[in-house]
Amino acid sequence: MRKAALAATLLAGPLAAQAPQPAQIDYAAERAAIARFQDADQRLQDVGWRLARANAPFCLSIVPSIGLQLQDMASYGVPAIARKALGLTGDFAVQTAARGSPAALSGEFPRNREIARLVTLDPNTLPAATRFEWKRLAKVHGHIGAMLTEHGDIAITFADGETARVQPVEVCASRFELMGDGDKAVADGTRVVIGIGFPAFAYPEEEVFAALVAHELAHNALGHDAWLDSKGRSDRNVRRIEREADRLVPWLLANAGYDPAAGPRFMRRWGKAHDSGLKMRRKHEGWDERAEHMEVELALVRDFMAREGKADWATHFRREITPER
Repeated sequence: MRKAALAATLLAGPLAAQAPQPAQIDYAAERAAIARFQDADQRLQDVGWRLARANAPFCLSIVPSIGLQLQDMASYGVPAIARKALGLTGDFAVQTAARGSPAALSGEFPRNREIARLVTLDPNTLPAATRFEWKRLAKVHGHIGAMLTEHGDIAITFADGETARVQPVEVCASRFELMGDGDKAVADGTRVVIGIGFPAFAYPEEEVFAALVAHELAHNALGHDAWLDSKGRSDRNVRRIEREADRLVPWLLANAGYDPAAGPRFMRRWGKAHDSGLKMRRKHEGWDERAEHMEVELALVRDFMAREGKADWATHFRREITPER
């Protein structure tokens, strides 16, 4: 197996039939591959946190959060290689601390710092598959959320013996997750999941990338997944929730301090190259129409920001569906 190919398998994709011998492994290349993934994840977490934190006063469902994302070596194709590449003795370490979050502001959570205990739980003791495990990390993040809800803070002990105690703040109830492959962006009611191959990762402007994240967050904030479960996932219903999510984008962006006009700019930039074909059009309007729907909201958003200093979409946004409660 070529070294470049091995680095890719750590993040996604099948392993070769025979694992490489240690002498064949370029651990610097493995660390670089992991770092590239973490760089993309950091960008997603920074933007997602900013949107979810700023819009918490208007979200129907909010949760306490410290903005911490962990990584589990068992999720890699070859956990032993990933563990050695990062210099870990166990499986859990810091993945990201979202910019501006309590975790980041504490200064205690640099990338790849090894985690030994979350309150009383040693996450390494939880059972896991031998590779490509994802359920254990989800369970650990759920445990962090439960501790924050129950106790109002969380004590996290590192492998070096030090302990950091962090208090959360309220954010819109949505996690942000980066997939190691694929070019799709989806929301499932509780998560925003974006593939590392999505074209917006190549856009240098943070606010244009933020428009993509805001669109997916809008689906969760507006309860679209539950509504589709109740009413059916017909093409007509999907078009309705997609239009509503598009229209909310400028509101979410403005509250987070982004230019709300970045919404239609994203749609035009991405849509000309990617929003095409009959399959896409069945469940979405054309990219030009989608940009126009966003632009209709801009005057309202700017007026409320000027008069009230906030874009209170919970009060002023016109819904197109009756959400399930």
